[in-house]
Amino acid sequence: MNLLKLKQQLTEFFNEDIGDTDLSSELLFDEKQRGEFSLYAKEDGIFCGEKIIQIGFQLLTDESIQIYELIQDGTAIQKGDLIARIEGPIRTLLSGERVILNLIQRMSAISTKTALAVAATTNSRTRICDTRKTTPGLRIFEKYAVRVGGGFNHRNGLYDCVMLKDNHIEFAGSISKAVNHVKQQLGHTTKIEVEVETKEQLIEAIEAGVDLLLLDNRTPAEIESWLPLIPPHIITEASGGITLDTLPEYAATEVHYISLGALTHSIHSLDMSALVQLKGV
Repeated sequence: MNLLKLKQQLTEFFNEDIGDTDLSSELLFDEKQRGEFSLYAKEDGIFCGEKIIQIGFQLLTDESIQIYELIQDGTAIQKGDLIARIEGPIRTLLSGERVILNLIQRMSAISTKTALAVAATTNSRTRICDTRKTTPGLRIFEKYAVRVGGGFNHRNGLYDCVMLKDNHIEFAGSISKAVNHVKQQLGHTTKIEVEVETKEQLIEAIEAGVDLLLLDNRTPAEIESWLPLIPPHIITEASGGITLDTLPEYAATEVHYISLGALTHSIHSLDMSALVQLKGV
């Protein structure tokens, strides 16, 4: 994860929540008083958010933050497990608690769901990847969580891969015209992916020289029948309506990637509990 972006976004999140000051903590506690932050799991899952805790609290103070216990990203946690124990200024711990807790609960939920998807593809070459169906402002966090869960990232945004879908193709006139037009202007290090839904589109995209093929809303049987037609240098991806229950059937086709928007857009935060106590009380 880009630490500069991480710090920048955490700073924005803290500013949104704290504003000019944390009235409750500032009025009740002296700036010299120290406290202890303890984080516990309230359900099983895969933890993600180590850097959020390490960097988040430190952004809020010039005083020392001491981390006594903190499990690593990717660690399996069970209900009741202690995830982190940190000592620092009580004002800092209270002011940063909610933003940090919200982030790591969501990231851990994504890592947990990704790990379940990866487990469903065991014994196949198929990799699980995410999509751009992320929460605005949280993309670096959510895509990092996918990696922690054992998945892979699709393109990070509109800028790092050409992906031609039905609207692009309709405007250009055909898959061939769209691909050729893009190739005339695109640098040689950027790949081109085309979404196909019919066998005719598949053949046209192959002949146009694409780098990746997105087999959209196809059944496992259709994908299995199409794969022998695709040259080995073209990366294949299946997407559209695939669930944890149907993943094994899709993975059995040996498609290279299965992209799941549900890894990031249909998530319920993993339940955790944070306890902040005044040191010595």
